[in-house]
Amino acid sequence: MKKSLLLVLLTITLIGCKSKSATNTKLDMKSERTIKGDFTLTAVTYPGSDYIKVTSFDIADSKCFVGSKWKFVANNNKGNFALDNAKCTSFTSPITWYMNKEGNFVMKILNETKAKKVTDGYILKVSNLTESSFQLVDKINVGGKMVDVVYEFQRN
Repeated sequence: MKKSLLLVLLTITLIGCKSKSATNTKLDMKSERTIKGDFTLTAVTYPGSDYIKVTSFDIADSKCFVGSKWKFVANNNKGNFALDNAKCTSFTSPITWYMNKEGNFVMKILNETKAKKVTDGYILKVSNLTESSFQLVDKINVGGKMVDVVYEFQRN
């Protein structure tokens, strides 16, 4: 009986302390309107980029994303991107995306699956947002240390 009571109390404690998911927050419509449009990813930077290979969005080497074209549609939170770097395999995909109040950019890569069936996605921090450019910042683990991968976008 004591073990059952302890298990119930532990479960309640864990549920009560659960943090909010970035995907369960309200939208930042103003930032979404600023990002809408056509952009080119102009640079991917991170510490040790000359020595470390980073696979971005589980698709390709981060260097393959330089020069990629991105379209963000704010009124329906859809879009697409295309990798067209001559040194890499071409890749094109539709996306769904939104900005939350915490300043996070939440994105799902759809391929041929409907957005509601895609359970995996990416949550990146938005920084330096202007009418003509912005950055998405991802955190990766390199040798037990978290480092920032910065994706720089310029409006076309």
